[in-house]
This record gives sequence, structure tokens and C-alpha cells, in this order.
Amino acid sequence: MEMRPIGSTGVAITPLGFGTSALGDMPDTYGYAVSEDRARATLARLFEGPVNMIDSSRLYGFGRSEERIGAAIRANGGLPDGMVLSTKLDRDLDTGRFDAAQARKSLEESLEALGIDRIPILHLHDPEHARDLDEIRNKGGALDELFRMKEEGLVDAVGLAMGRLDIMEPLVDDWAFDVLISHNRYTIINRSADRLFSAAHARGIAIINAAPFAGGIFAKGSNATQKVSYTDMDDEGLAPVRAVEVLCADMGVEPGAAALQFSMRDPRITSTLVGVSRPERIDQNLAWAEAEIPEGFWDALAEVPFSTEDPEANRVYNAG
Repeated sequence: MEMRPIGSTGVAITPLGFGTSALGDMPDTYGYAVSEDRARATLARLFEGPVNMIDSSRLYGFGRSEERIGAAIRANGGLPDGMVLSTKLDRDLDTGRFDAAQARKSLEESLEALGIDRIPILHLHDPEHARDLDEIRNKGGALDELFRMKEEGLVDAVGLAMGRLDIMEPLVDDWAFDVLISHNRYTIINRSADRLFSAAHARGIAIINAAPFAGGIFAKGSNATQKVSYTDMDDEGLAPVRAVEVLCADMGVEPGAAALQFSMRDPRITSTLVGVSRPERIDQNLAWAEAEIPEGFWDALAEVPFSTEDPEANRVYNAG
């Protein structure tokens, strides 16, 4: 795969990246468990493949995701050459505290769990769930601490990874981030992040678009799951997904390939981040990324309605 630079940071990533939240065993979010053996096999397959970015967070699975990645790194004798780790600073789950001291604690815990001494890409994560946004954005807060970590050489690229656009957009305007992650908000059925992506791209900020399958439904199909963006849906909520599935069936296109390439073909997007929870999902995503899709499909898709509302407005957030 080609390598795409993140500004002038010296970090370059492939157009496809793999997320590891499910590998931390988060059944409350995804509806299924992931054993340690399954996570180990998935990471081993990931390390062998052409994708060079792996993304995690201090909170995924209450720390299990990073711990399992750390174990895989040790079993491999170190990170594969060229592999880029991305992880996130997180709030204290019990109190919601997210000040500078908590940011530093989160980094130290990540370094220990992963067994490394520096992190190529580090994001501040989900400030909308913290107890006080001022702890994060005021002078001497968590964001100042994030940029201090870069100055100290502990981090190459600093970013912002979150959901709510009404909070994210002002932060992106006010801080010189190298990169950002938005999830579920730029998919075949939702384009709410369109304005953010255009503004960030114009400023030279690398964009990582996460969850192109709208929480997994375009990978599994609406007959297999009724969760859209991690929220259970009724028939009305599933209607946009099924409209895309009908179009795909009519034109002989796999919904997973359509959803993935919808993101990957956007020139503003540096990399598309896809969660994986088993080795065969890695191979499936690589195949979808290269699948032939007729240009007429994209013309037809342009006529299918999409939402610009927050896709997670009714989500009940769980860390597990």
C-alpha cells in the first residue's frame, strides 16, 4: 500500500488502518466477546499484512486492548518494521477527571501496557464524556499536556479523536493538531462530518475516518445485526441501510466493499480506520479495499438520501 504522510511529523500511514477496540473484549458495545486467543491470532495476522497503522485507546476494554497489543509486540520480538501505533489519552473512568495530571497518567499507563517508550500518534480522546471540558482546554489543561508530550519527544503526531462535532469543530479550529479521528460520522448513510473534513483538510490536518461500516452493519448485513453506530434500531432506523443493500444487490457490489471504498476514495481522507476482531476480517477488508466497483454505482449512490444528524445521539455509552 502507498504511504501517506501526516504533515511534517515524519509519520506516514497506509490508506487503510485497523482498530483494536473489539480486541479488548467489549461485549457491551459490540454484542460479542473476544477471547485472548482470538485477539492474539488477529494481531499476529495484522502484523503480517500490508496495513501499517494499528489504533487503540487506554480505555478500550478497560485497558485490555493495549495489554493484548503489548503482549503481541513481545511475542513478535518487537513491532514489525514500519508499523505505526496510534493510541489515546483518556479520562478517569470513575470520576470523569481529565486534567493535565490525568493525561500524563494515561500516557504512562499506555507506555507500560504496550511495552514501548514512545508513541507515533497520540490523540486526546472523547472529551465530551469528561466531567469538565475546561479541564481539557484551559491553559495548563489536558490539551496543553498533549502538546507538551510532543515537545518532550514522547509523541510524533498529536491528534483529537472524538464523536460530537459541536465540540470537536471549535477544538480543531483552536489547536494545531497534526491529525484527527472521527467515527461513524462519514459513512454511506451519514455525512455529518463533511464540513469538518473540508476545514481540516484545507489546514493540512490528516484525517482518519473511523467506522465506515456504521458500527459494523455494512460488514455483517442488516439480517445479521440491527445495530447502527452501536445503537439498536427498529425497521425505520434500518431503512437507510437496507436501501443501500438493495442498490448493492442490484449492481452486484458487496455492501462492505462499497462502505469501505466510499471512505477510501475521498481525497480528503488520509486513512480509513476499520475495527477487526478476527483474522479473517483482516483478509476480508483487504479484499474489499481492492474490489472492482463500477463508476455507475457511485453515480447511483449519489441519489440515495443520507443523514447529516448525529448518528450517536441516542447511544448509551459503554467502555466495555
